[in-house]
Amino acid sequence: MATTVWTRVDSPVGELVLVGDRSGALSAVGSPDSPKGFPVDPAWERDDTVFGEAVRQLAEYFAGDRTRFALPYLPTGSEFRRRVWAALESIPYGETTTYGAVAASIGASRAAVRAVGGAIGANPLQVIRPCHRVIGADGSLTGYAGGLERKRQLLEREGAL
Repeated sequence: MATTVWTRVDSPVGELVLVGDRSGALSAVGSPDSPKGFPVDPAWERDDTVFGEAVRQLAEYFAGDRTRFALPYLPTGSEFRRRVWAALESIPYGETTTYGAVAASIGASRAAVRAVGGAIGANPLQVIRPCHRVIGADGSLTGYAGGLERKRQLLEREGAL
C-alpha cells in the first residue's frame, strides 16, 4: 500500500493542504478553513519536501506569473468525473464559464447539468484544477468547496470579476 503524504502551504486565499504520494503526484488540494473543511487523515504522513514543484507553481500562480498548472495527478474519480475535470482544465485563465457550457463541452445533455455540477463540486484539486471558474448561468458565484469568498478572491486575482 502506497504511503499518502501531505503538507500545508500558505497562500493569499488562506492555507492549502496538498495531498499525494512520495513522487509528488497530487491526489487532493483543499482548504482546511473552507465550509466543508479539509481534515488531515491521521494515517497520512507529513512531508514538507515532496511537493516542491506544486508549491513553486502555486507561488507563481498567486504572483500572477502562471496561468496553467503542469503537475502530476494521481488518477481518481469515475470516467464521467474525469471528463468533467478535463473540461475544467480547458477554461482559460481570467475567464469564466457556466455549468451548462461545461456539460455541453463534454457532450452531456442539458439534463446532465446537475451531474456535471456534482462532479465539479467533487473536484479534489482546488485552485489547481480551476473549478472556481465555473459560475451560475445568471453570472452568480455558486458552489465552491473552498467557500464562495475564496472563489471570489480567485476570480478577482485572475481578473475575471
